[in-house]
Amino acid sequence: MATIALIVAMVLSLAQLSAGSRRLMELYVPPESDRLTYHQGGVLSGDISVSILWYGKFTPAQRSIVSDFVVSLNSAPNGAATPSVGQWWGTIEQLYLSKAAAANGQAGATHVLLAEQVTDEQCSLGTSLTLAQIDQLAASVGAKKGGIALVFTDEDVAVEGFCSSRCGRHGSSTGGDSTHIWVGNSVKQCPGQCAWPFAQPQYGPQGAPLVAPNGNVGMDGMVMVLATMVAGTVSNPYGDGYYQGPKGASLEACTACPGVYGSGAYPGYAGNLLVDPSTGASYNANGANGRKYLLPALYDPATASCNTLV
Repeated sequence: MATIALIVAMVLSLAQLSAGSRRLMELYVPPESDRLTYHQGGVLSGDISVSILWYGKFTPAQRSIVSDFVVSLNSAPNGAATPSVGQWWGTIEQLYLSKAAAANGQAGATHVLLAEQVTDEQCSLGTSLTLAQIDQLAASVGAKKGGIALVFTDEDVAVEGFCSSRCGRHGSSTGGDSTHIWVGNSVKQCPGQCAWPFAQPQYGPQGAPLVAPNGNVGMDGMVMVLATMVAGTVSNPYGDGYYQGPKGASLEACTACPGVYGSGAYPGYAGNLLVDPSTGASYNANGANGRKYLLPALYDPATASCNTLV
């Protein structure tokens, strides 16, 4: 009995220590030097024209998953299902864009406009691309000033650093008047790395994958990465906007909250999400044409916390 009592006491002590540690972490606010802050540079504002290059083979159904997400990136209309992609975008405007615009004497809402979409099914530059070639492809799209060129590579295209160090990337043109984003379809190459939690994680705590809301692990994973890149692009388009840490290796609006999609998230657990009763799919945002998506949390610079839709 004494042994059992000792074990119970030890378990209770460990539980109290763990709970105390969590409370301390919740109360901890990092110093200003270690927080994501505004560096007085540019952000994207006004009408943001978005052009898309589909590099490789994508079916019309696959393309519509992404294009519906892009057109959802505006304020949600009255009566729209909530939580929504529009609300997520509104949080970016509130936390980042409007404050930077006010600091620079600018005003007015930001609108995302889907422009042209072009395809390169024959993979004109081959199926193994360098980052310089990604930039070349982005330039070929011809994004308008203040706009974004999106380059999507299919599941059979290898890109420098893909899976090993990145799932996507954003940058700006040489003249600094337009931006671009690249995202790859990871379904064959590294779904556990770039499409989690819709695939078994490649590293860390293991858990059963969630059901993708649009029934396509690769494309739903691309939307999650695209959302991360969009948030980073509009709030830090030229490397002097909102970021934390050294340039070139900085944390941005979403990357400062890795793996967080809902409240209560922790490593290996995406958080408390909504579940579609008809499909069992997990999501946290409603979009255009009845779409559902899983979008990453946004870092709140004022509170040093991760802001989630659910």
